[in-house]
Amino acid sequence: MLNTTRCWGAVARVFHWVLGAAIIGMIAYGWWMNDFPARADRFFYRSIHADIGYLVLLFTALRLIWKVFNPTPALPAGAPVWKRAFARLNQWSLYVLTFVVVMLGWAHSGAHKPDYADFFGLFRVPQFTVENRQNAGDFEHWHIYAAYVLLALIALHVLGALYHRFIKKDGVLERMVDGRVQ
Repeated sequence: MLNTTRCWGAVARVFHWVLGAAIIGMIAYGWWMNDFPARADRFFYRSIHADIGYLVLLFTALRLIWKVFNPTPALPAGAPVWKRAFARLNQWSLYVLTFVVVMLGWAHSGAHKPDYADFFGLFRVPQFTVENRQNAGDFEHWHIYAAYVLLALIALHVLGALYHRFIKKDGVLERMVDGRVQ
């Protein structure tokens, strides 16, 4: 259940895979959503995107809280300092960019008319920006650009995992897949 200094625990692994799938799914959904012709139900698709974005924000915050109270497994002992630093930089950049992308989307929601504050019809999510057409467009553009940067960081993360699995064969990927320590 808990992390050790050698392996990721079940809770961290669930957070990792659920957030990974959700973020990649949201980027794909956002790309699809913005590249189909304007229709009457476009607001519906954007509302779903916003609702899932609020969940991504919540689960990312919970993941970071969990991370604070659990040790981070050490990288392989033989890894050079620059590789360790690059891995940590990429991991933290993924968290930061996830927050940036979601917050820009949330800012777009408040500036857009109508807003995307109705959370699956259950309650309204408070908005921290006010209606402004120009700002809505700017927030949306920055949201999209930041999502592409996030996608690039995800690609680096996946390439690093594949490098450890198929070239280094050091068990780094297995620690996140099934918790095994090699």
